[in-house]
Amino acid sequence: MTAQSKERRYDVVVVGGGAAGLSGALTLARARRSVLVIDAGRPRNAPAGHVHGYLAREGMAPAELLATGRAEVTGYGGEIEAGAVVAAERLEAGGFRVVLDDGSAAVADRLLVTTGLVDELPEVPGVAEQWGRGVLHCPYCHGWEVRDQAIGILGTGPLAVHQALLWRQWSKDVTLFLHTAPERGDDEYEQLAARDIAVVDGEVTALEVTGDRLSGVTLADGRVIPCQALAVAPRFTARADILTGLGLEPAEQEWNGHVIGSYIAADPTGATEVPGVWVAGNVANLTEQVIGAAAAGVRAAAAINADLMAEETRRAVAARHVPSLPQA
Repeated sequence: MTAQSKERRYDVVVVGGGAAGLSGALTLARARRSVLVIDAGRPRNAPAGHVHGYLAREGMAPAELLATGRAEVTGYGGEIEAGAVVAAERLEAGGFRVVLDDGSAAVADRLLVTTGLVDELPEVPGVAEQWGRGVLHCPYCHGWEVRDQAIGILGTGPLAVHQALLWRQWSKDVTLFLHTAPERGDDEYEQLAARDIAVVDGEVTALEVTGDRLSGVTLADGRVIPCQALAVAPRFTARADILTGLGLEPAEQEWNGHVIGSYIAADPTGATEVPGVWVAGNVANLTEQVIGAAAAGVRAAAAINADLMAEETRRAVAARHVPSLPQA
């Protein structure tokens, strides 16, 4: 933004330019709404080579998907701005102001926040470097690509056994490294044995990499166990800083009775407890995949447009009942 346009006004500002944000912006632009997407350029799936499970976009590179989406949004008149939103505030006269890291600002009648989440990875040397390649978390996203390979499961929480059993669908060679996971019960060990899943005691202290590919894990006692892929269970933390400034606090999200991270609560359309603020994608649902995030953006956009339409109609009706001034 230039200094002269520091506070341009829009019907909707979308904070976040991933699948949810761009899908929402596309829907709003096609509804003839003025919409600005502010994109910090930190897509969660950037380390991954391809998008999977997205019908008709299977195998597309994440960067290509976003580039295509941006072109579609701007093709309908939507605007896209590079930058990070550092603050958001409600205006006394109605609407919201968002402030970017360069000091510029934009004003909107409604906000759609699609800032996603942060994967908090286990603190094992090599895990972050291999994230999205040799280190994976979602079998539906990556299982086919590592099918029939030696797959390790890094146990860090109570869902480690479930994770091992799930990955067994893609390979007969699965090893559960207990690492820091809590002690398992006899029934769980029986399940693992029944599925021929090996169990290895001891903490994992490092990853072995040959060339640029994962080849194994090193244990605290010095043993090196070969594996070609390592599944981990990150803690998923919603990027919610600007939302907390508006009075929205993250809640804990549970899965199978266990906390997997934090998210911003909303109704099925993405509407939050703060009137005028919607959320979509991973910031609102930690387990959402790309295609689901895109669908959530569309739902939120339709709800935002309906909300704006209702307000515009109320104003139009009120204007019809304003008494006319007598002629002089």
